[in-house]
Amino acid sequence: MPSYTTGEIAKLCGVSVRTVQYYDSRGILAPESLSEGGRRLYSDRDVQRLRIICFLREAGISIGSIAELFAEENPEQIISLLLDRQEQTLREERSHIDEQLKIVSGIRRGMKELEVFSVQSIGDIAHVMKQKDQLTKMRAQLLAIGIPLTLLQWTAILLWITLGLWWLFVVWAILAIATGSWISVFYFRSVSYICPECHKVFRPRMKEAFWAYHTPTMRRLTCPECGKRGLCIEAYNVKEKNHA
Repeated sequence: MPSYTTGEIAKLCGVSVRTVQYYDSRGILAPESLSEGGRRLYSDRDVQRLRIICFLREAGISIGSIAELFAEENPEQIISLLLDRQEQTLREERSHIDEQLKIVSGIRRGMKELEVFSVQSIGDIAHVMKQKDQLTKMRAQLLAIGIPLTLLQWTAILLWITLGLWWLFVVWAILAIATGSWISVFYFRSVSYICPECHKVFRPRMKEAFWAYHTPTMRRLTCPECGKRGLCIEAYNVKEKNHA
């Protein structure tokens, strides 16, 4: 039966000698025998065992769990439980990492969009990110109202051109003005803005907000607190208070 020294078994399994020695010290890879000079000698069975250990370690399973596995008379019964537990742990870690990446990406995106950025701006960005889902949901609801109006518009234009039914376009125009006015009032009552200079949360006059230059996430407004005019961060349903 072939035997392998610590260095040889380490090379066969692609690990360091210190790794083999560590597993030996933890009692999960005992040598098959000792040479006359006291050198540890490992068998083919030990090589297979080390490969299993390395594979399980790559999966993130702890040394303690591997020791428990090898201590069982029927390890097949416990391996499934170990893998299920490790899978759940890894999924939770991945979810946590994904959430952290989302936060980092949000801060970076906010830094690029802001005309004036300071450490205090991170608080503004964090607040907006917490409200993002609600803001997106509200915009989607308003869009769902606007799409039928757009379809009605093109239908009315087509019927006017082909059949001369101009009155349908008039009906659409009345509906569009009424609905557009309601949407504007509802929208600007549902959002507030954060000044990037003094971090004051405020609601502007509707006329100013309606005609102001804007991006999907910001609007150029004048802060009532510091008088600074610039792109202010839009947030959903923010109470009018200073949260800096």
